[in-house]
Amino acid sequence: MLLIPSAVVAKGLEQVFSDLGEFSVEGNLQDLSHGTLPRIRSFAADVLIVDPSVFGVEERSRARALIAEYTPAPVVAMLTSLQGEDSLRQYDAVIDLYDSPTSIIQKMRAALESGQESGRGEGEELSAREKDILICVAKGMLNKEIADLYNISIYTVITHRKNITRKTGIKTVAGLTVYALLNNLIDIGSVE
Repeated sequence: MLLIPSAVVAKGLEQVFSDLGEFSVEGNLQDLSHGTLPRIRSFAADVLIVDPSVFGVEERSRARALIAEYTPAPVVAMLTSLQGEDSLRQYDAVIDLYDSPTSIIQKMRAALESGQESGRGEGEELSAREKDILICVAKGMLNKEIADLYNISIYTVITHRKNITRKTGIKTVAGLTVYALLNNLIDIGSVE
């Protein structure tokens, strides 16, 4: 999934992915108008590539946290202009306009692997806290609301959500809700 205002840059990335055949672009949201961030959920992308310039100056330092409200997917910054080093540290990887296609693919792979812990895999039992987080997700709560409820950081919530996705193999909120219903973690009346 792309969140890149430049059609030229978006098409260029799409062409790189097409040529190398490892990734494909499912959609491009070009700006943050009209509730763009909530629409990210509907794509259930494995990786989100974002041009940090879509965020206002005040939002750039917390862009990753804003995105994390809507997707647990790794977020890769696509640099089309100069950005501060501090604001780039929040991303799982950084792609530069001058990176080679091979380098871009390597950075994408690294971003995907960064969220996965070695030695643990799909089908593993959820911890008690992960079940608590899953219940909140199934009830439609945002990451910030969950963090406030359990008095933990938003990044801890994101980590729990990544672990839930990895352990269950389910990437969408709807799928996680069905999982919670089938495993008697919630009842149908508690789902919004």
